[in-house]
Amino acid sequence: MQKHIPNLITLLNVFCGCVATVFAVQNKLEEAALFVVLGIFFDFFDGFAARILDVKSDLGLQLDSLADVITSGLVPGIVMFQLLAMAQTGDGGVGEGVVLQNPETFQISTLLPFFGFVITMASAYRLAKFNLDENQVSSFIGLPTPANALLILSLPMILFYQDNHTLGTIILNQWFLMGITLLSAFLLNCNLSLFALKFKNWTFKDNALRYIFLIMSLVFLMTMRFLAIPFIILFYVLSSLVSNWDLSGKN
Repeated sequence: MQKHIPNLITLLNVFCGCVATVFAVQNKLEEAALFVVLGIFFDFFDGFAARILDVKSDLGLQLDSLADVITSGLVPGIVMFQLLAMAQTGDGGVGEGVVLQNPETFQISTLLPFFGFVITMASAYRLAKFNLDENQVSSFIGLPTPANALLILSLPMILFYQDNHTLGTIILNQWFLMGITLLSAFLLNCNLSLFALKFKNWTFKDNALRYIFLIMSLVFLMTMRFLAIPFIILFYVLSSLVSNWDLSGKN
């Protein structure tokens, strides 16, 4: 029975992704973000459970990526679709995205919002590569899809909770959103080694970078709220680059 526990947890990620998709389609982006975060929690916990129970399997690997395609691929694509639709209104009004509840009345002035699904395509491609790559154990090649999902989902949360007109104007600029979409697709599939938050032991010496990253992330969150998430992703990429450079220098 215990060999099925990690897969059951992964299926909870699938469920959260499905619920988040419904909310995102209805332009309820706060609720969508909540279920994406919950899905990412299950995504982390299924791997943790597999290691604890020592029940890793090829099925679990495939199922995990399929779940991530929904939670960390499809949902961010829909959210970007909605943000681009908001940007098209021209008034910067939060909540003016397209609500896809009635296909018969669904109209859109241009095809621009569909550009957001570049994120979904890039996420699916990245996950397919991950399943074939046996080297991504202690590190990742390219930005993991859950981290990318948090980056995209942070944008509407900043709009809702930071109460900053300048930030709102920037985020609801279609060129900014298109740039973020392309940057997201690049980071997901670039040949950049990023450290993984996997602790083989709890000593500071062997995990200094991980501990520093977690402490700095907590500081960012406490001081900047949702605006912290893009800075955390940036810090994650930059600290990985510095770590890679340091290791190459020692070799």
